[in-house]
Parts: sequence; C-alpha cells; structure tokens
Amino acid sequence: MQITFLGTSSGVPTRARNVSAVALRLPQRSELWLFDCGEGTQHQFLRSDLRVSQLRRIFVTHMHGDHVFGLPGLLASLGMAGSCPGVDIYGPEPLRDYLDGVLRTSSTRIGYPLRVHRVEAAAHSGAPLLDDGELVVRCTPLTHRVPAFAYRIDRKPLAGRFDVERARVLGIPPGPIYAELKQGRSVLLEDGRRIEGSELCGPPRAGASVVYCTDTVFSEAAVELARGADVLIHEATFAHREAEMAFQRQHSTSTMAAQTAAAAGVGQLVLTHLSPRYAHGNPVTADDLLNEARTIFANTVLAKDFLCLDVGPAGN
Repeated sequence: MQITFLGTSSGVPTRARNVSAVALRLPQRSELWLFDCGEGTQHQFLRSDLRVSQLRRIFVTHMHGDHVFGLPGLLASLGMAGSCPGVDIYGPEPLRDYLDGVLRTSSTRIGYPLRVHRVEAAAHSGAPLLDDGELVVRCTPLTHRVPAFAYRIDRKPLAGRFDVERARVLGIPPGPIYAELKQGRSVLLEDGRRIEGSELCGPPRAGASVVYCTDTVFSEAAVELARGADVLIHEATFAHREAEMAFQRQHSTSTMAAQTAAAAGVGQLVLTHLSPRYAHGNPVTADDLLNEARTIFANTVLAKDFLCLDVGPAGN
C-alpha cells in the first residue's frame, strides 16, 4: 500500500498546503481509495502521479467543508470521463443529502453507479465497515464539534511468492494449476505426481495497517482503533501551547497526536491538518510542532502535500 498526501492544511488552503485529502494506492489491484476530499482535491490529483480513473472508494471523516467541498467536482469529473465503473462513498448520515442536494441543484448527472454508505452502525458496534477478503476497514467515533469518524485499513497477510522457475523445472504446465499451487493447495498432475503448493511458495508476507484520524481532540477511541498499526495519520492542528484553544475547538495538538501514537504502540506517526498559523516565517512553524511530537513519540514525520509513504513490504 502507498499513501499520498493531497492536502495537509486545516480549515483553509495555503500556498504550500491544500485542505484535507489522503489517497491510498493499492498497486496489486490497480485501485485507489481516497480519505476526505477538500476543495481542490481533483487539481491535486492532476499535480500527482495518481490516476483518478482508479478511484473506487471514498471515506469521509465528517461534514466540515475543508473535508467535503471537493467531492461534487471530483464526482462530476469522473462522470464526464465516461469510463468509471462505480464509486462507493462512506461517511456520516448527512453525506447522502449533501451530495444529492449539490448534484441535483447543479443539474449534474452521474453516469456511473454511486453508492453512499452510512458508517454510524459499524463505528458504534465495532463491526467491520468493509471486508473484501483482502482488506478490512473499521471505524470509530471521534470527539469533535460535529459527528466525526476515524478509519483503520488492515491488509490481511498475503500468501508467499510462488516460485515460477521451480515449477517449470518440475515440468508443471502453466495455467489454472499455477493458481491452485499459488494458494498453497495440493494438486494431482496428469502424470500421477502430487505437488504440494506450499513447497513452491515462500513464507507468508506480512499484512499492513493504516489509521486515518482527523478531526478530534485526544480520544481513547482513537487509541483503541490505532492499536498496533503500522502508520497512524493524525491531525495536529495546534501547537502544544495552544492546548486550551484545541480543547475549545475540539482539535488535537502535536502532543495529543504523539500521545495517541505512543499509547497505541504504532510503528510511525504522521502529522497532518496543520493550522495555517504555523506557516514558514511565523514565530511558531510546522517544524516546531514536529519537534514537540518527537519528544513523546520519536518516529514522527510531518506530512506535506504530495508526500508518499509505502506501508508494508515492498511490492505489496
């Protein structure tokens, strides 16, 4: 899996940072998932190496404009392309009415299947929001001024790599038999030999997990959702010195994000959703927020627009 940050500012865009959007690329499936879609996200796609034609699922954390104002334009553009097989969108209850209203009043026709799914039931029950056999998505409620949700994506462990060359040496004809062997199954060949697929496959490849958590003040629910994850993407709207304002506006400071990462035992923390007040040249900058977080959780990086991070073993 590969993460690409398309927007890392909170509230409003800046010269260097667009508002919230994070893409998750799934190379083995030629598929793309999007988390939040702030205004201008489709322009960010054009400036990246991502192919919007691969977009299949969109996950919305909450209904504030800096997280959803880019949705109607992106969906309309996908419709004009004429080749979209369909998109599934997940989010809070008002999301369907918002999209219906904007698309109807702008006379926008969506010429592909557009399916909107509410997330509240899964968030409150702990049941998977999505399980397609390879990837599992869970979500949990956060603590914000409006209903907001964090998402966790787990890729299940993959079968070991199939040794094609060894199969050829053994005289195993290519075709459907290879598919069986790749799954580790036992296959009886026409010449009477029984081949164990497990002997032609390497060790299982580890899974991977990503958590996307914004907007919220420090949340125990977020800690539980993120427990043991490889990567936690967490908002850090404010510096530690602005903790009182963070509580008032129900956003996180850099240290709250780091405390969440430390309590959850994640592999890496990525700070995003930074207030424009921390732009370069101001008394407090984004680097100061990074340093604050690192005093609590050392393996912290600062997101910037178009930063790409690989999660899991190479090629997975």
